[in-house]
Amino acid sequence: MRNIKSKTYEEFVEKFKPKKTTDDCYTPSEIYEVIKDWVCKRYNIDPENVIRPFWPGGDYEKDEYPPGCVVVDNPPFSILKNICEFYLERGIPFFLFAPSLTALSGKTTWDRMNHIVCDCSIVYENGATVRTSFITSFEPETVAETSPDLTRLVNDTVEKLKQENARKLSKYDYPDHIVTAAMMQKMARYGVHFRVRREECQLVRSLDAQRAMKKEIYGAGLLLSDQAAARKQNAEKQAAENARKQAEDAICYELSERERELVEELNKSTLY
Repeated sequence: MRNIKSKTYEEFVEKFKPKKTTDDCYTPSEIYEVIKDWVCKRYNIDPENVIRPFWPGGDYEKDEYPPGCVVVDNPPFSILKNICEFYLERGIPFFLFAPSLTALSGKTTWDRMNHIVCDCSIVYENGATVRTSFITSFEPETVAETSPDLTRLVNDTVEKLKQENARKLSKYDYPDHIVTAAMMQKMARYGVHFRVRREECQLVRSLDAQRAMKKEIYGAGLLLSDQAAARKQNAEKQAAENARKQAEDAICYELSERERELVEELNKSTLY
């Protein structure tokens, strides 16, 4: 009975825990400052005029926006279109974080702001890694542009934080006679079936060569017979080949006749 009560209580407590979503991607201060500095230099903004209305429990619609202020912040991605419409309608200048792949998807806002497309993989404070770009009310005559310099600045800062905050894990090359769960995950990912029979293996937590350095196999591994090791080697080769083929099998779309006509109309409107 005690176990049943314990489980029920844990489920009850879990139900009321705040759930993390993509809207909980709070930006590490070091990364935010790099982006803010870039924005202020690019658009000649006084850093004292920058405000951040998006914070836990806040309401951006009820926040105060003093004259001359500029919003530079990471908003909830799920209501990004609504946020952009709110600021555009009120003439409040902004520079907002956005998910890269869907940055251009605002049906009612895409042609009223600029989309700064980057390749920034930001690790947010909740542990989520999100490919991030930016959207802004500045320079609305440009719909989209890339920013290699902002990409570099952000990614360099992310890498620096990783080195400072994360424990560095050593990488090891194991002999063919060792297989780990991580190795088998890669085989499964790329469509390769690999099986080890009980009589072909022995559980090992570290190799003799590792013990002198007080190291071990992360998550343990299996010591394989010669026959199983040969199959493992073939499986890894097949997984690598399948990975290469997947990278090459990209679908290339062509413009339709209607879309080509639209392009011709655009060409006419941009002739000087």
